[in-house]
Amino acid sequence: MLHQLVEILADGFVIGAIFALGAAGFTMIFGVSGVLNLAHGSIMVIAALVAWFCAEHTPLGIYGGALVGIAASVASTYLLYGLVIRPLNHSKRIADNERPVFVLTATLLVAIILQGVLDYAFGSSPITTPTLIDGVWRVAGVTIPYSQILIGVIAWLVLGALWYFVTRTRPGKAMLAASMSTTGLALVGYDIRKVQRQVWGLYGLLAGIAGVLLASFTGASSDIAISLTVNAFIIVVLGGLGNVAGSLGAAYIIGFLGTLTAYLISPAIREVPGLLALVLILYIRPQGLFGRH
Repeated sequence: MLHQLVEILADGFVIGAIFALGAAGFTMIFGVSGVLNLAHGSIMVIAALVAWFCAEHTPLGIYGGALVGIAASVASTYLLYGLVIRPLNHSKRIADNERPVFVLTATLLVAIILQGVLDYAFGSSPITTPTLIDGVWRVAGVTIPYSQILIGVIAWLVLGALWYFVTRTRPGKAMLAASMSTTGLALVGYDIRKVQRQVWGLYGLLAGIAGVLLASFTGASSDIAISLTVNAFIIVVLGGLGNVAGSLGAAYIIGFLGTLTAYLISPAIREVPGLLALVLILYIRPQGLFGRH
């Protein structure tokens, strides 16, 4: 029993950190741009698959491949913003009250296209990037790879850097202010378009790092893109729409619920408890667990 408990805690901690990292960017995009990006999972998978390909088939190795994968994620988000989101947001042919539906539908179509392209380019079989470091740590009869510990540490270091950026730097504070009121930010002299570009770039960076870490921990394939998007959506709603801190707490709730389900029942239904929790929260507390009244 203790053996299994330690495994659940170790795996839940790491997967929760990865989910938190991906959801943080997803939440920022919604807070600043008002976009629920349904291509989120595909962008994470792009980073994962590109990192794997570079690590396995080029001299770059695991760390060089990871950097290329993250760069591919950032490039993908900028293309999504520049070619899809921004034109739709500025189109005079779309009524303002219909614009969110058009944007949401467009990101869904992009997700479907990207999944097809990734399936064609890399296949649908799961891949796993090489371990970041070798060696294991034995505790309470459980063998925990050092690579797994490093993944959790990296995720939290990035989250810490994100917190510092948002709360202590001028561009980060501008993004935080934009999530509260873009009109107010514009009135004090900020270029909203510049802030939008910056937040999409930051989103691509966070999603890319999360995707690369996920590929090293549990593996990745084009088929998991939808489930990653669903998880991010659940986390954002549970944490409170636009609430980054709330998303961190919600990520760990979903991470541990999924891990418990995988260990105690079946990995095939690890996402079901999160969906049930979402339905319950929407019914009793629509603003989310950490959202304001």
